[in-house]
Amino acid sequence: MAKIAFILLCHKDPEGIIRQAERLTSTGDCVAIHFDARAKAADYQRIRSALADNPAVVFARRRIRCGWGEWSLVAATLEALRAAVTAFPRATHFYMLSGDCMPIKTAEWVHRYLDAEDVDYIESVDFFTSGWIKTGLREERLIYRHWFNERTQTRRFNAAFALQRKLGLTRAIPEDLQMMIGSQWWCLRRLTVEKVLEFIRNRRDVMRFFRTTWIPDETFFQTIVRHLVPDREIRARTLTFLMFTDYGMPLTFYNDHYELLLSQDYLFARKISPDAQDLKARLGDLWAEEGVAFSISNEGARLFAYLTGRGRVGRRFAPRFWEADASLGRGRELMIVACKKWHVAKRLVARVAEVSGTPGVEYLFHEEATALPDLGGVQTTVGKRNRHRRALLRMLFDHHRTDRLVICLDPSALELMQDFAADKAQVRVLEIECQFTDAYLLGHARRIGLAGERAPQQVIERLLPTLRQELHFESERLRDAGFPLLARMRQGASLDENARALTEFLRVEDGPARAIAATDYLFED
Repeated sequence: MAKIAFILLCHKDPEGIIRQAERLTSTGDCVAIHFDARAKAADYQRIRSALADNPAVVFARRRIRCGWGEWSLVAATLEALRAAVTAFPRATHFYMLSGDCMPIKTAEWVHRYLDAEDVDYIESVDFFTSGWIKTGLREERLIYRHWFNERTQTRRFNAAFALQRKLGLTRAIPEDLQMMIGSQWWCLRRLTVEKVLEFIRNRRDVMRFFRTTWIPDETFFQTIVRHLVPDREIRARTLTFLMFTDYGMPLTFYNDHYELLLSQDYLFARKISPDAQDLKARLGDLWAEEGVAFSISNEGARLFAYLTGRGRVGRRFAPRFWEADASLGRGRELMIVACKKWHVAKRLVARVAEVSGTPGVEYLFHEEATALPDLGGVQTTVGKRNRHRRALLRMLFDHHRTDRLVICLDPSALELMQDFAADKAQVRVLEIECQFTDAYLLGHARRIGLAGERAPQQVIERLLPTLRQELHFESERLRDAGFPLLARMRQGASLDENARALTEFLRVEDGPARAIAATDYLFED
């Protein structure tokens, strides 16, 4: 039966790495870890300490400072591979993984899959004719020498490349090698790995060549394995499910992709979002299960190509997976705090979370810098958040694992409030009525560009009454909108009045409501 030595390349999330190593070794396999030397020493020590008593875990003898596109990634892989070959003499297969990978089949299924054929699994297609590279440098990766990292040393990278091209300083590819390219996530048999390690000990010329190629992790093993192993013993595919956007960026998977992932003809998947806690938990539990049957439909890549290929009017991309449902969810409670003084609403939401445990999000539809988890890109700009408002809130409910959520909105965002109020979820609005001094209104006018620092006094005197009337108008519109529940807190109202408003809005007992309403700094400017 197959015994797998997982080659785990990672650079963050020590707790996740510990869980991953414990999970993979719990079913009889083993793990060799390379933790990026750029990462925190404390994180590395945390991993080593936690796994010190696990005989099925070994660490690379030397940690490499890794950079995307550099030889350092291959060097790190080789360090972990050598450690695994030495430490685990009974390992039959060596499987490359990253810290972002998770199993999408059971260990039982994976071992049975590898036992079925005595072959290597490595995506390996012709470098020049396959069309595998979609954008950027192609043969230039090979025929010129690359000493600098394009991402971190862009000017040096471009200057060195331009100088070589100007002077015609190309180089030849090793004559006996057919250059291949493919995914870096492979699964190789022990004999193949031993052949690769012997080859690189003997072929210094090949090692010198690859050390100055660009993105060698996509060509090094792919070329050498093809050189050493007969075609009939290679399946030119990866066993790790991953998809790329048109721009060559890996697609990230989230909580609602569980069934999709399990139906793919792959053993692992990459990349799993660090915020997809439910997905990680379900896939983690899946690994040790027995007797699970999988129905393989393998539609993932076709579905993604179909969605992104169709397009839609006025937009570049087709609907994402997370746009499938337009509702926040029946039975959920969305509580909207509408307040013109944003700092007041933020204090209230923080206090609500502290007292009642109800999670809150600040002005996410107004402020670009609002702290939000990674939700697949929909959270990256205010424009995207507004376009996909319900999808965004639905994912926030899922992220916080709750059916109750508080958000802040500016009173001018009546359309947003009405849109949410029309949803299946229960929506309640709390208006916080603040007192506005002339000094505050003047500051507000300057913040939104209505008045400059040197605006004449006559202009300011005409502007302030208009602003005050505008704020009054926004408040009146809220009251006339017909929301199922509109509660009001007022600066200057009694503690009893504001506590009653919070009781109605939050659906909490009088004690917590009074504790929130009694916050002494709530209305301070």
